[in-house]
Amino acid sequence: MPPKPTKTNAARLLDSLGIAYELRAYEVDPNDLTAISVAHKIGLPPEQVFKTLLTHTSDKEHIFAVIPGDSELDLKKLAAAAGARNAELAALKEVEPLTGYIRGGVTVLAAKKPFRAFADETIELFDILSISAGQRGLQLLMKPADYLRATNAELADLTK
Repeated sequence: MPPKPTKTNAARLLDSLGIAYELRAYEVDPNDLTAISVAHKIGLPPEQVFKTLLTHTSDKEHIFAVIPGDSELDLKKLAAAAGARNAELAALKEVEPLTGYIRGGVTVLAAKKPFRAFADETIELFDILSISAGQRGLQLLMKPADYLRATNAELADLTK
């Protein structure tokens, strides 16, 4: 049984905005940090568990891409949405220093630096979505409209 969830900075940010959410803990397998695995553990379909990827554009701008757990990021579509020539995933060693979060626990909410964020347009199809609460083993469940308000994420078609 996972320990009782502790409030993360992401949860505290939602509290400060008056946004309702549920914290849902799950058992972490360090060898399988996929969103699909997380979805099974928290009882949601993978397309409702959104993963947050840190990328950077040809203009050296870091941006977050938030996509369904069962999808692959289309870097060309992300670049077009961001108004850049191209985009690529940030190196894993860059993620924690730039966001304050480790792989498997990255979220736009309360990240160390307020990078622009783009969310896949399918985010609006669901009553509830799940995103990382900012640490492995803990997810935030909330309404998509509240997530978009809290992150100022722009909607775009981001998947292959």
